[in-house]
Amino acid sequence: MKLLRLVPDHTNFDFFKPMRFWLAVSILGVVATCILLPIRGLNFGVDFLGGTLILAEFPEHRDISEYRELLTGLEVGDVAVTEASGGSGGQVVLMRVGTLGDDVAQDANPVARLQAAIDAAFPGATYLQVDTVGGKVSGELVWTGVFAVGLALAAVMVYVWLRFEWQFALGAVISLLHDVVVTVGVFSLLQLEFDLTIVAGLLTIIGFSINDTVVVFDRVRENLRKYKKTPLQEVMNLALNETLSRTVMTVVTTLIALFALLFFGGPVVFGFSFAAIFGIVVGTYSSIWVASAIVLWLGVKRDWTAKDEAAAAKPGRAGA
Repeated sequence: MKLLRLVPDHTNFDFFKPMRFWLAVSILGVVATCILLPIRGLNFGVDFLGGTLILAEFPEHRDISEYRELLTGLEVGDVAVTEASGGSGGQVVLMRVGTLGDDVAQDANPVARLQAAIDAAFPGATYLQVDTVGGKVSGELVWTGVFAVGLALAAVMVYVWLRFEWQFALGAVISLLHDVVVTVGVFSLLQLEFDLTIVAGLLTIIGFSINDTVVVFDRVRENLRKYKKTPLQEVMNLALNETLSRTVMTVVTTLIALFALLFFGGPVVFGFSFAAIFGIVVGTYSSIWVASAIVLWLGVKRDWTAKDEAAAAKPGRAGA
């Protein structure tokens, strides 16, 4: 019985030959994000802007302009209406209106008024999702999301620092920060809706990327102890080749599940799926050409036993 192998067990790719090119691409991506964010900003969703989001399914197909005209006539602030996929065969419409108030309790009557107006104009509506967020709450959620991502990066740095050396920790965190920044830049470029599910996607990217990075770093450390006279670049290149099959298999199987969510999960999880797919692809490449490149540039010690042996040889150590 033959096992499915996407990559041969033994490969000999020179990953560091195109290192300068991919580092230039990474730097360009980060710089482009820093330019895009002040100019285009992010298309914040209801979670971060405040307001009401209604996802409803209608038995009959109508022009989107009819729904937009109805909501605009109710004078409920900014109105955005798009046709979404999913549902059980009818027309699924995503409607978003501006902030109705700072308190969710105060928003209850306006939301009921919206639903009543929709039911009167378009009978037979089925409400799949209704979310309301006040202005004050949305502002707090922005900072909570930033804090969550920052805390995750700090925790990863401490973990890798304790497990490896500080060079590995710095390489891992810069790689993760690169993944988050570039993913946010793509959302700014495409003006995809950015809400709390995207923050969850960013945290998923951090978790997946650090897992891949730690696997590579573990093999690098093993090879450094095994090949003490071999140049660091060759040792790291060997580690990347040895873990390549595992990396490709993990990425492919994860992407299969995420693409299924992207195409069949509907609009509620579309943003999360897109962020996770893009971030995992970028995170896999950054584990090779960003994290490893930084470790190569900083250098690491080659013998972890030397310090312990030196300490044991000090006078008075034996009787301690």
